[in-house]
Amino acid sequence: MDTSKVATSNSSAATAKKPGKAGVVANWADERLGLGTAMKKNLRKVFPDHWSFMLGEIALWSFVVLLLTGVFLTFWYRPSMAEVTYMGSYDQLRGLHMSEAMASTLNLSFDVRGGLLMRQMHHWAANIFIASMMIHLLRVYFTGAFRKPRELNWVIGSLLLLLGTLEGFTGYSLPDDLLSGTGIRAADGFMKSMPVIGSYMSFFLFGGEFPGDSIIPRLYTIHVLLLPGILLALIAAHMLLLVYHKHTQWPGPGRTEENVVGFPMLPVYAAKAGGFFFIVFGVTALMGGLLNINSVWKLGPYDPTKVTAGSQPDWYMGWPDGALRIMPGWETHLFGYTMAWNVFLPIIVLPGLMFTILMLLPFLESWITGDKRDHHLLERPRNAPTRTALMVALMTFYGLMWAAGGNDIIAIKLHLSINQITYFMRVAVFLGPVIAFMITRRWCISLQRHDENKLLHGYETGVIMRSPEGGYSERHLPIAPSSAYTLTARDREEVWTPGSTTDENGVAAPGGRLSGLRAKLNELWYADNVQKPTAAELEAAHHHAEHEHELQAPLEGHSADGHQFDGHHAVEGETLRGKH
Repeated sequence: MDTSKVATSNSSAATAKKPGKAGVVANWADERLGLGTAMKKNLRKVFPDHWSFMLGEIALWSFVVLLLTGVFLTFWYRPSMAEVTYMGSYDQLRGLHMSEAMASTLNLSFDVRGGLLMRQMHHWAANIFIASMMIHLLRVYFTGAFRKPRELNWVIGSLLLLLGTLEGFTGYSLPDDLLSGTGIRAADGFMKSMPVIGSYMSFFLFGGEFPGDSIIPRLYTIHVLLLPGILLALIAAHMLLLVYHKHTQWPGPGRTEENVVGFPMLPVYAAKAGGFFFIVFGVTALMGGLLNINSVWKLGPYDPTKVTAGSQPDWYMGWPDGALRIMPGWETHLFGYTMAWNVFLPIIVLPGLMFTILMLLPFLESWITGDKRDHHLLERPRNAPTRTALMVALMTFYGLMWAAGGNDIIAIKLHLSINQITYFMRVAVFLGPVIAFMITRRWCISLQRHDENKLLHGYETGVIMRSPEGGYSERHLPIAPSSAYTLTARDREEVWTPGSTTDENGVAAPGGRLSGLRAKLNELWYADNVQKPTAAELEAAHHHAEHEHELQAPLEGHSADGHQFDGHHAVEGETLRGKH
């Protein structure tokens, strides 16, 4: 070692630098709470990078915008149904009697600096929150990210969507304008349609007969305290499970079920996530400043004797409203009591049934397929035709119900009969999902066959070859290794076969009665699916392609070993280049 390059001190021994105040505080906290040890590993947690993963982030950051703008609004909003005379800035309503809730909403809109911007940002953020949760849920389902070990996280996500919808309903009911009051009156009818307990629930919530004097304060408590608290707890659980299970990733070179390829939490992912928050906040601010929404001053205060023509709930409440509109007027009269099936079934039973089906989807698929393995790699939707078709069928049902919620507006704008629209929707909500399921499934299988042909025979080059005999054929070239990896990065499906329905003593085995049903469903689940080629099939296809290349080489003016022919010795033939 060259000692001349080593720094030495002849006067005193080296001493450690005294830590700063921040270091002392951090060390004190770490010794008592163990935060440094607990966070050290998690702060270096690796997250994969793909554009589709941002959908969940949009939901998260829009919820943060909701919290920030909601805190601002609580400073001026008055959750009271006490009647006052409005004397604010809006001339058209000045002097009218209205609730304090409505008057404070108008005050927020016209007299509080930035109040209207905050109101509209809050409303737009609510729409973005629910929409992004829906799209995020679809992304998770279509790519198979809900499979073991993430079934519980799927259930939490479904509950977040349900509670977010209820949170939105309680929120847009608070201004107590004519439209939101109409929605509250409809909710009163929905509760009263429930057998036995319906009238008691209505009296409890409204503080007496509708409209009472307690509904706005109670909705306010639910909106700013109860539901946000549950949402925060579920979001925290959702994120903790995401970190615990590690993030799913798309298949690719170097990516397996055992690792994650991406960027660490600090500094890369945290910086990207922080920047994305400001993008979501900025877009929401632009929408709140430029796009008008929920103009309560145009409708006026709520009056139980009036209803707005063409009234519609917010879009995420439109599908149960559509079910209500196309439901036949079925009622049952027993012992002096009326069972309003035409309200109870579409509003109470149907949404509960739909969310129950949604939460059970991972468990139903696992039971049908018998797949109990952990899955950390995502799946292309085409490689799970039945799963993809099932969700498209549910989407079709939802979309038709949603369209039925605007049957009156459709009839007016398109000059159609509202009765004919209603009759059509009654049939379409049953046939539409079936047709969508069949088309989607066959479409996915067709895409699987296309992928198989690309793997075995290569891609179409657009080069048309003419043989000496006058025949024409298109030349194919092998696809890139990265593309081949994407097409083959999936498991071969194994059809579940039931065991014996009895044990060695002749006693019926547990679940034996359901084994036949499960086997039939399993067969239908994988029916007509195209499995990825085996290694032998790929080797045979490549050998065949090399043989074809040897035969085609003279047609291109080359010998099989790569030497070029001159014009006098080329084999008769020509190449016609078409558009690829």
